[in-house]
Amino acid sequence: MEVVITCEVREGIDFCGGKKIEMEVKSVKLKAIEATPETFGEYGQVVEALLDGDEFGPRDAQLDLSRGVPRFYIMHLEDRPLKFTNITHHASVTQCLGAIGGHVWYLGIAKASIVDEKGDNVVKSSCASGHYYVPPSVEDVRVFKITGSKFLKLNRGTWHAGPLFRAETMDFYNLELSNTNVVDHTLHDFVKENGVEFLIDE
Repeated sequence: MEVVITCEVREGIDFCGGKKIEMEVKSVKLKAIEATPETFGEYGQVVEALLDGDEFGPRDAQLDLSRGVPRFYIMHLEDRPLKFTNITHHASVTQCLGAIGGHVWYLGIAKASIVDEKGDNVVKSSCASGHYYVPPSVEDVRVFKITGSKFLKLNRGTWHAGPLFRAETMDFYNLELSNTNVVDHTLHDFVKENGVEFLIDE
């Protein structure tokens, strides 16, 4: 994986004191990886078209929607350029995302890091579940490029940033739970915690 790092000093906000401060932010440029069942296997599944009539099998999305009411909807997004500073995970559901029309899009990714108990470098989520997790490291972040008629299924707890794209707007179908964005949205801020932002190299 090709990584390019540049540095700049920015004016930021000290949220504890409410004061403006100067902070060094490193820009990490990541080369996008084409999402295939092989390259994406650590994080979930790439689900592609099957012939009508095929029976359920390992190429179908292996879902866990058992912890709530499923929600399947079309998500309209605007102005999502190819960079990110935050990454999030959902501890209670496998999420599916796909672009309507098969247009090109990108997703920042890091492996799920939910743990069962306290320990070194373990954080308790502020979400309703109060689960524990290890924060994602800068070195573990990857970027995937998704093209054509396929969607991604994210394993439960997989960190993700996006969808991101070059167009002004895009629509995505999204399968999660009815309250995922209300009670199951754990966020890691790479600028605040690591002094880093990510840029995507296509």
